[in-house]
Amino acid sequence: MVSTNATGNIINLRNESAKYFVEDLGNGVTLEMVEIPGGTFIMGSPENEAGRDSDEGSQHQVTVPSFFMGKYQLTQAQYQAIMGDNPSAFKGNNRPVERVSWNDAVTFCEKLSQKTQKNYRLPSEAEWEYACRAGTTTPFYFGESITTDLVNYNGNYTYGSAPKGQDRLQTTDVGSFPPNAFGLYDMHGNVWEWCLDDYIGNYSNAPKGGSALTGRSSEKLLRGGSWFSYPSNCRSANRGYNGPGFVSIYDNGFRVVCATVWN
Repeated sequence: MVSTNATGNIINLRNESAKYFVEDLGNGVTLEMVEIPGGTFIMGSPENEAGRDSDEGSQHQVTVPSFFMGKYQLTQAQYQAIMGDNPSAFKGNNRPVERVSWNDAVTFCEKLSQKTQKNYRLPSEAEWEYACRAGTTTPFYFGESITTDLVNYNGNYTYGSAPKGQDRLQTTDVGSFPPNAFGLYDMHGNVWEWCLDDYIGNYSNAPKGGSALTGRSSEKLLRGGSWFSYPSNCRSANRGYNGPGFVSIYDNGFRVVCATVWN
């Protein structure tokens, strides 16, 4: 786990331990799942956070039960193993799958559940932000700012006092940058991640128990920002959305959650 100050300089580096299980998808392809311990956190951003959008409020307390989450964004090899195709623009077995709609992601989870006899799904928005923050309250799980040494985003733009950096113009292999305290990689940048929830423009009726908000909108949530994004769009609290059938040109992907594990 890496911590940064406002200029993006690393001020702390420590190793965290996490519980995992590994799902065998066949043909040498595996899926690593990390246990996310249950807990309570403040969801949304404070009004004084730089780059904040109005739909990130109001801040509210949410209690999230424990669950397992994909250690990495779902890769092209993993998607191919379950779906039999690879729609991605930036090809690479260990790059995140992109050019997938919310409907595609839900279908993947259904097929993976059938194959494994476990309950796989997309994360709720509350689960996603709780897992991303990993106990932090700063704009990023690294701290006050990020650099392109830590996250794949559009380095032509800056956040806080951090310097400009690389603009890679493409995805990178999952796990190329340091993880957060829960052992999750690429929760900021690389590709946007679909969540289970419907999008509404505030948290006035948001669930307090970590479940997804459904039946309220025709738009679905995206979280985390991408290689194409400004750094402010990669913040822990930032929210994106699109229709469930929308396919981005190159930067919408997902990661999976498993709510139940059998020994």
